[in-house]
Amino acid sequence: MKLQQIENALNRHPFHVIEARDRAHAAVAIILEEKLDEGVNVLFIERSKTESDPWSGHIGFPGGKVERSDKSHRDAAEREVMEEVGIELSRSRYLGRISDIAPAGLDIVVSGFVYAVNSTPELQPDSHEVTKAFWLPLTEMANPLHRWYVEYKWHDRMRRFPALNHFEENAKPIWGITYRMLRNFYKAMLPCSQSTSRRNGEWS
Repeated sequence: MKLQQIENALNRHPFHVIEARDRAHAAVAIILEEKLDEGVNVLFIERSKTESDPWSGHIGFPGGKVERSDKSHRDAAEREVMEEVGIELSRSRYLGRISDIAPAGLDIVVSGFVYAVNSTPELQPDSHEVTKAFWLPLTEMANPLHRWYVEYKWHDRMRRFPALNHFEENAKPIWGITYRMLRNFYKAMLPCSQSTSRRNGEWS
């Protein structure tokens, strides 16, 4: 899958916007880079462990809460990315948007915006918010060999949530909101990735 294919697919695919109303609203950026010998990679962060952050220590996309001072949800994503990893997305190529999600049981709506960087940027993680930032190959996201489950106690009951392990020993899994954002991203890629998705199995 090439960046141009991704941009074309996002432009064709309708996205669903959810009004936050009295809920919190967050915005994240799915940042892509294209390597001639590696294909497309996507940027993830591991969030720093803090008591005030319910997603403390989780793997996710850079982004955060939409503030009143933000001109738009996309503007919020760009601001948060600059604060967290030091990438100026206003100078990058905007590819499109994916559908919002509103996870059941969580008082939040999350919007996702997709960007491409021309060359691998120098990452400058803010140690207060980000433990590390790293790139993973996009094609491997749909590989069933990396499918996993996370067991998590939710409403006093242990439940299993779909997840991805990301190819490194003892690495933390990708699950929850980030997993759902990836699922929405891949849905937007159909039919350009349809044969791959069918061969590798549907996202759950």
